[in-house]
Amino acid sequence: MGYKILAINPGSTSTKISLYEDEKEIFTEKLEHPLDVIEKFENVEDQLHMRKELVMEVLKEKKFDIKELSAVVARGGMLPPVNPGAYMINELMVDRVENRPVMEHASNLAAPIAFEIARQVGVPSYIYDSVMSDELPDIAHISGMPDLPRTSSSHVLNTRAMAIKASEERGKKYEDMNIIVAHLGGGISINIHEKGRIVDLVSDDEGPFSPERAGRVPCRELINLCYSGKYDKKTMQRKLRGNGGLRAYLNTIDVRDVEKMIAEGNEYAKLIFDAMAYQIAKGIGELATVTEGNVDVIILTGGIAHSKMLTDKVTKRVSFIAPVEILAGENEMEALALGALRVLRGQEQAREYTAEVDSRK
Repeated sequence: MGYKILAINPGSTSTKISLYEDEKEIFTEKLEHPLDVIEKFENVEDQLHMRKELVMEVLKEKKFDIKELSAVVARGGMLPPVNPGAYMINELMVDRVENRPVMEHASNLAAPIAFEIARQVGVPSYIYDSVMSDELPDIAHISGMPDLPRTSSSHVLNTRAMAIKASEERGKKYEDMNIIVAHLGGGISINIHEKGRIVDLVSDDEGPFSPERAGRVPCRELINLCYSGKYDKKTMQRKLRGNGGLRAYLNTIDVRDVEKMIAEGNEYAKLIFDAMAYQIAKGIGELATVTEGNVDVIILTGGIAHSKMLTDKVTKRVSFIAPVEILAGENEMEALALGALRVLRGQEQAREYTAEVDSRK
């Protein structure tokens, strides 16, 4: 019998779950959480019970007995800096993402859900390629303000998996390639992989705006807005993450809606769409300087990389740097499951989340 692995990946308005037997996908389900439901919860952490119950309901509907599981693997949440790869989920990690996360984010719900399900049946649970995986050299952590160092926050799970895939497609080792990967989803982040290590990035709050995030905004005006008395902290946070980007400009987070607006002659929608593509290209160009222009391939991935209109606009601006490959889709469920499978097979060792890791800044 093969290893049966449940993968859990919460997003801002959905929770994806997949069941794998070894490398074979048995099923994948995307559990939608309508905005009117999500907005009833004061904090992301308050959604834990609701999301876990939905996961259990789907498994019951699929007539899958969780006693058959070999492991549960989850998207890594907003932890202190950790290494890429696998970590065993323990109570210290769960406490951190539930009560002391580095940042409020839906990914913080993954480890607690996985830990509870795995504990019910006595199997191991892991996170894999955490959002906060950090391999940045010291120079990349400098921001310009000593009390605000840059952190390594990007879509590590999908971008690393796609970089490895692109390397293998070319008959090369990931460790021998320089690759820029732009993850284009509800949030947009871009990172550069130099010889098998993510050495710099443009995070989703310092680069392009996305369907629901504001991205890089003018700092001085942001400070003025925060102290204007018009908004409280929570509202400002939502203006940056959740109610920013396309939602703020066009009242939608669906790129297909924007493309329809453009087709119907909406010039304002075209301007905003063009600006998003322009900013993505700028982020890619910015990271090309890290390896002094030595880039083997640029990958555009994530859900909205399905938009040919968007990828064509980005490609036109950056193809002078390196060939552009479109690997649309998130591909994160496969990356999670295969990561856990490597651990179960002894091909990779899971690290322990310790007090020393928990105390990192």
